[in-house]
Amino acid sequence: MAQTRLVADLLRDAARAFPDRDAYVHGEKRSTYAWLDRAADGFAATLLEHGVTRGDVVVLLLPSSIKLAVCYLGALRVGAITSAVNLRLGPREQASIVQRTQPRVTVVGDGAAAPAGVDPGLVLPVTALKEAFAADPPTRGMKLDPSDPTCIVWTSGTTGVPKGAVYDHERQAAISRNVGELTSPGDRRLVVLPFPHVGYMTRMWDELANATTLVLAGEPWSATETLRIIRDEAITMATGVPTQWQLVLDHPDVACTDFSGLRVAGIGAATIPPELVRRMREVLGCPVITRYTSTEAGVTTSTLATDPPEVIANTVGRPTPEVELRIVDPSTGTDRAQGEVGPGDVGEVICRSPAMMQGYWRDPELTATVIDANGWLHTGDLGFVGDDGNLRLVGRLKEMYIRGGYNVYPAEVEAVLSEHPAVARAAVVGAPDPVLGEIGVAFLVPAASANRGALELANLRAWCRQRLTDFKAPDRVTVVDDFPVTPMMKIDKRALLERATTDVTRHGGPT
Repeated sequence: MAQTRLVADLLRDAARAFPDRDAYVHGEKRSTYAWLDRAADGFAATLLEHGVTRGDVVVLLLPSSIKLAVCYLGALRVGAITSAVNLRLGPREQASIVQRTQPRVTVVGDGAAAPAGVDPGLVLPVTALKEAFAADPPTRGMKLDPSDPTCIVWTSGTTGVPKGAVYDHERQAAISRNVGELTSPGDRRLVVLPFPHVGYMTRMWDELANATTLVLAGEPWSATETLRIIRDEAITMATGVPTQWQLVLDHPDVACTDFSGLRVAGIGAATIPPELVRRMREVLGCPVITRYTSTEAGVTTSTLATDPPEVIANTVGRPTPEVELRIVDPSTGTDRAQGEVGPGDVGEVICRSPAMMQGYWRDPELTATVIDANGWLHTGDLGFVGDDGNLRLVGRLKEMYIRGGYNVYPAEVEAVLSEHPAVARAAVVGAPDPVLGEIGVAFLVPAASANRGALELANLRAWCRQRLTDFKAPDRVTVVDDFPVTPMMKIDKRALLERATTDVTRHGGPT
């Protein structure tokens, strides 16, 4: 088997083959592949000048930007490991990351500073990058291997300090082989997630191999700007969470937007109403795909472009070609004879593939809590595989609650609530209750035309009882304008649980 190509070498290939093609577009700023390659050389030379060598860590305290991309690629040229930090993380989380990675260099953006109380190594302000990018290319190369780490991808820190998943060139190449219909040579891809997310940091190999143009949606995200970008930048591939797509489709500029260039649209990270999928297909005029992965897994499952709306909305598809997937009883492990549950039964989703992380950064004990001795990654997600072979997720292992002795999976309830015409989005948590142990509390964002009377608890419980076992119907309902989100743009269930617990304590249990 041929040796896996290094990420930085793929940049060199793309710069030679497509020197004038846009590599990145960010507002009015553009960079071609030729410029990106040259700037990465300059940053690599700057790092070497400051003593950075193979295996050292470079921390990037920068917003999603062309500058961050150049720093990442320049670090790859010298064999350094990039630790990009989501700036929405709090000071404690940022300090923890810097302390644990012990960086040789930390690049700090405008208005930011290296975390206090920890050693950031040499601090490079963003103002120094123009000179760094223009530096003469390195006069010496670094002997590198495809198994060398490329990046550390940090979790959002909702269950303690962030955990750092380590990826290398080989794992990035495996992700590329399993991306499937979401990638195609020459794509112009709309990027809506922050660069420190697994969807960017581990996709660099794939983006360069396909000479993709990445167009940044900007921060804060807006439907207006998203539609402008689709119109002006000939976007062929766009992704977003359900809320973003709903806002895009409801925006008046949809009427003047040409979507004919879109090849595919991706959706995920939250409960998806089937009607939203149907509307996306009708308005965008392209296939819609749902994918499922995690910071640790790299890639796991995907629906297909030809799947019907119900499959895209209610499942996360089948395992990608190189992914093994099982559903197991969390209490008995992964032994096929004992641990694997029966067809259609709910259990923990575990997977094994060459796209998985190496492990958590310098923490073998923590790694062993999620990757067992047989190489299976325990995702902490609960789900089942239907007769059609598609995986259906019903919630997180830690989010499942027990109401009066019965297990309730929030995602199952959220899916039913989201089908109600008065509900735009739903999130369910289990709050402590002195009588039942735990009760279901539903937080709802109303649909634009919703009659508030339809959102009364009795009406929603009746709706759920017609579609679910009665004990799964929510015991309390709270209507909100929007949900709190984590730094990785997922619904912050921990914040909702804190609010639900306070409300139940103050006002009592089921109402």
